[in-house]
Amino acid sequence: MPAVTIRNLSDETHRALKVRAATHNRSTEAEIRAILETAVRPADRLRLGSALADISRKAGLTNADVDALDQARDTTPAEPLTFG
Repeated sequence: MPAVTIRNLSDETHRALKVRAATHNRSTEAEIRAILETAVRPADRLRLGSALADISRKAGLTNADVDALDQARDTTPAEPLTFG
């Protein structure tokens, strides 16, 4: 798993991180991971699978519809392109 080193962190910031971690009952390292996770992967981000499921629900699709689409799908391998 990747590791990150943070240099030149002020003493005040480090103390504040330790206090924040203690209030959340976790280690300073776990608190920093949580902060970074929240910063780069916000809870309100678009999740493709959830968005597609929502679209299919709104369209009224059921599992039976999906099964029918799978059965109707052409599984013949595509012919390679030829140039010339």
